[in-house]
Amino acid sequence: MDAQCCYEELIKSQAYSPLELPKEARPRERLSVLGPQSLSDRELLAILLSAGIRGKSVYTLADELLELLDTAKELPGMKDILGIRGLGFSKACLVLAMLEFGRRHWGPVGIRISQPEDAYKLLRHYADRKQEHFICISLNGAHEVLASRIITIGLVNRTLIHPREVFSDPLMDRACAVILAHNHPSGQVLPSPEDVDITRRLKATADLVGINLLDHIIFSGERFYSFSQEQGTLLK
Repeated sequence: MDAQCCYEELIKSQAYSPLELPKEARPRERLSVLGPQSLSDRELLAILLSAGIRGKSVYTLADELLELLDTAKELPGMKDILGIRGLGFSKACLVLAMLEFGRRHWGPVGIRISQPEDAYKLLRHYADRKQEHFICISLNGAHEVLASRIITIGLVNRTLIHPREVFSDPLMDRACAVILAHNHPSGQVLPSPEDVDITRRLKATADLVGINLLDHIIFSGERFYSFSQEQGTLLK
């Protein structure tokens, strides 16, 4: 079995240690050779956390931290991080410092979205999630990012969305436009009948509240489907 196959088999488990992987498949080695953009969010957090605790691997800690970050409406605080068993004061400080530094210097705010691929690049790191994540990007009149938020985290194959949840924050942002997106854990990016229906409903709501719904993007780690790109315009 080659290194990649071994890696793919082991990655399915949450209990393993990076030391069980072939050296060239370990996160730090992969980062040094392929660059940080090649790693999943889980692997990046595993590198940051460095080690697990007895009975809890670093990947399990990374999964729990990732779940916290995905569901938080804003940057978590010390109490939130310390709520994860295995993350003590020192690691909690490291995580919080990393999050704040990243927010200050390289957050998505100000990035201009000129085509669907720009939005896909911004959101692609969510593709490895095991559940659907429905995301809304708020944009100003120049199509610069004001904010990017996870609206809901659904079941493995469907997400329940209410227009009120989608547009409440963009209205507070005074957004002129939004782009909606969600991952398909199956890897299949063609829209389902439910995807088409929710796009129609959200487009009608956007028109009602005076916000331009630019696109709805369905994505996996390898590809994406853009309603505006594939159909020329959003559904009527």
